[in-house]
Amino acid sequence: MEKSRAGRQLVFSLLFALWFTCCLTQTTPSNAPTPTLTPTPTLTPSPSPSSSSQPQTERLKVRLAGYPRKHNEGRIELFHKGEWGTICDDDFSISNANVLCRQLGFVSATGWTHSAKYGKGQGKIWLDNVQCNGGEKSVEVCKSRGWGNSDCTHDEDAGVVCKDERIPGFVDSNVIDAQVDENRIEVVRLRPVVAMARKKMPVTEGVVEVKYKDGWAQICDLGWTIKNTRVVCGMLGFPHEKKVNKNFYKLYLERQKNFYHLHSVACTGTEVHLAACTLEFSKPNATSTCAGGTAAVVSCMPGPMFMQSSGSKKKLKISNNVRLKGGSRLGEGRVEVLKDNEWGTVCDDRWNLQSASVVCRELGYGSAKEALTGARMGQEASCIISDVTSPCSRKVTGSQSNIYESVKIKAPAHLHGGVCTFPPKKKKQRSLLKERCAGSGLNITSEDCQHMEDAAVRCNVPYMGLENSIRITGGRTRYEGRVEVLSTDSNGTQSWGLICGETWTTKEAMVACRQLGLGYANQGMQETWYWDSSNVTEMIMSGVKCTGSEISLGHCQHHKTVSCQKSAAKFAAGVICSDTASDLVLNAPLVQQTVYIEDRPLHMLYCAAEEDCLSKSAAQANWPYGHRRLLRFSSQIHNIGRADFKPKAGRHSWVWHACHGHYHSMNIFTHYDLLNANGTKVAEGHKASFCLEDTDCQEGVSKRYECANFGDQGITVGCWDLYRHDIDCQWIDITDVKPGNYIMQVVINPNHEVAESDFTNNAMKCNCKYDGHRIWLHNCHIGDAFSEEAERRFEKYPGQLNNQVS
Repeated sequence: MEKSRAGRQLVFSLLFALWFTCCLTQTTPSNAPTPTLTPTPTLTPSPSPSSSSQPQTERLKVRLAGYPRKHNEGRIELFHKGEWGTICDDDFSISNANVLCRQLGFVSATGWTHSAKYGKGQGKIWLDNVQCNGGEKSVEVCKSRGWGNSDCTHDEDAGVVCKDERIPGFVDSNVIDAQVDENRIEVVRLRPVVAMARKKMPVTEGVVEVKYKDGWAQICDLGWTIKNTRVVCGMLGFPHEKKVNKNFYKLYLERQKNFYHLHSVACTGTEVHLAACTLEFSKPNATSTCAGGTAAVVSCMPGPMFMQSSGSKKKLKISNNVRLKGGSRLGEGRVEVLKDNEWGTVCDDRWNLQSASVVCRELGYGSAKEALTGARMGQEASCIISDVTSPCSRKVTGSQSNIYESVKIKAPAHLHGGVCTFPPKKKKQRSLLKERCAGSGLNITSEDCQHMEDAAVRCNVPYMGLENSIRITGGRTRYEGRVEVLSTDSNGTQSWGLICGETWTTKEAMVACRQLGLGYANQGMQETWYWDSSNVTEMIMSGVKCTGSEISLGHCQHHKTVSCQKSAAKFAAGVICSDTASDLVLNAPLVQQTVYIEDRPLHMLYCAAEEDCLSKSAAQANWPYGHRRLLRFSSQIHNIGRADFKPKAGRHSWVWHACHGHYHSMNIFTHYDLLNANGTKVAEGHKASFCLEDTDCQEGVSKRYECANFGDQGITVGCWDLYRHDIDCQWIDITDVKPGNYIMQVVINPNHEVAESDFTNNAMKCNCKYDGHRIWLHNCHIGDAFSEEAERRFEKYPGQLNNQVS
């Protein structure tokens, strides 16, 4: 027993000696400085929403805020836990700025700011002592104190200055929104009191109500003005306000028990959101919250597009001088203005919600929901640009009736003279521009803006409930599926039905995707057997034919009675929708510059004949003797959209053409036609896509597609494919054409095989003069570049007295 106890004591002594020795080796030396007692923050990576230990959520939202600022600079704000907040400038660096600028869609940062240079933010200070290496994909993975842990005030809000160059294809930034305290006033509606008005869409008149907790509350009408009404109508998508008959509502409102969340509202009329007005909230303990008043009532006037269902007799006209292009949803797009019968874009310098609201109301929508900068809705590609410059000739207050009253607009360049206001800042851009504009009499000038600064807008539009009468089912995601529409029989019974897929194309799919609020149409499907997941089997609509611009399928043409040869459910129409789409446009000046006539011997045209690139009379020629007369030119096709243009067919179905030694990824890529004054074709050609590839790109954009070695085919956003004048089939066979005046027409993607955001700019037209020996092209332009009046004059073709031809 004693031996056992002694053994335990020996072991304990040895362990104690080892522990004591270890402690001595870790003790601070006597000559070492005394450690500081100041607490330092523990820096850890902020928990990522996409962390494997947490459920998958949306990626972190980042925005630029503050004033004054340009679209590529501002106070940094992050959206976390349903609330926008700022970043403290403690330990901030250019590395942090680089990470944040890339999250905002810019290639890099040029600087950062401290001490709330762009104004003090509101709400939370979400991050403090942020330390990034510069290569992180998101600021949330950088080291920091953690979310919401800060010892700063909003006097220390950090900002960034980003390089004004966009990441190709990036779509989630450059948005200027209202940025008001929506926790107080977020949702506003009109509650109609007349039974008939409740059934009509849109609702244009009623009691103003604001979302409050789990219900709705009213606004006291004491001191209510027509300016308040204007703001409410603008929020709800209506361009104009009307006076309301208060006596009509008085009796009704006296019988109602109202709960007033707002005691008074004072708007100037230029606000884009009611929460931006001066508000006085009702006190919960007050005995009377609206003594001597009643609930505010508003009446609005809808734009012409929504007038039919509103029952209003007064017709409103919308502007013919402003339009929106490239948007996927109703009331959004790149802003273009008409000047001297030609369309051009608007520069985003000083582009804000007030100037954007002028455009929206002018087009029959409400106020602007968002003003977008940095070509968020694609770039205009021609040399024509209307430049809304800074400073403006007049302060934009949002009360102007049209954009011309609020901004200074520079005259766009004509393709037959004037100035091309495209400011190339790089030597490469300048040389490319000279090539594009050469032969058109254009001069190059240094201006403040370029097309990567094209302004765009999202307007408030009336709620129509259109998405409730359509759905898609069976797809892997909510963006794809078989289309099912709601029908109502004579008894008022509602049920779901299918659309016959026989005439279904990309244009019809564009309307369906727009109606569903799912963006652009990537593809329209005529067979959907692989999406058979619903018990809906009856065809209730057939012969659907849309222009592509309608707001719902109900506005498209269709058969009065269903007529469908393939009536089985597997032949029902389907869609694949997408947030982005490509947009191809031809470089019209280059066609005009490079055109010429060649008499090509028949013995050099065997391959071209094999690929059907000659007119029909070539079959009766005395091969290999004789020649064909060819109208030749170069075509440079730009992708100015927001997604790469790729062939519809996969590479497994591309056709190898041994004669020319290349794959065709599309049967018909372009149509080349020569038309007489009546629009009748006198000669035609076609261009199969020998191969789609990136010949060259804008500054800062890298090539992605190359045909060599059976590579991927396509055209990257910001790049172009050049078909030189000296390659086979890059021509129109005019052997049988008589001398005279004609119209030359080129149409890209003529069968709409590949989805685009805008098909109206796929055609190019030129005046053509042929004297039997020589040929001249003049006035080459994209199909939607001129005003309707100028286009009508062009079509009439009264005769041509230019290019030294009499």
